[in-house]
Amino acid sequence: MSLTPLSRAATVVKVHRSGGTMGRLPQTGAVMKALTLVLLATALVPAAPPAQAESLRCNGHSASEGDSRLSVLYKCGQPLLKDSHCAPVYQAQGIHPLPPHVAALFVPCQHIEEWLYDRGPGNLMATVRFRAGVVQSIVYARSPR
Repeated sequence: MSLTPLSRAATVVKVHRSGGTMGRLPQTGAVMKALTLVLLATALVPAAPPAQAESLRCNGHSASEGDSRLSVLYKCGQPLLKDSHCAPVYQAQGIHPLPPHVAALFVPCQHIEEWLYDRGPGNLMATVRFRAGVVQSIVYARSPR
């Protein structure tokens, strides 16, 4: 039988008879103090801020993950370079890609596009990656990766 911390504490608090008088077990105070400290520490630890995705500022607009190609093109204009390829399709319960001849029969490859934006002197280049026509990620670097 598995006990939760509260049910363990309740079990330790049980009273027993010794010589006809009722008394507490000696560990009860220590367990309750430790439980109180754990609950207090949990309440005082600030929650980690949610991870924020990168966005691309251009022409007074902001392109971010989830935007369509058309939206990014409208906000940022034509990229310096474009590249596209088919990414392998992975099995649902594994990390190995399907063999190409099997994937071609059942599942088409996942279309990936990468657009490179040169943001001018003093700024890093931005690579916008699209998966199925939607921004998947935006990565900043000195040169294309």
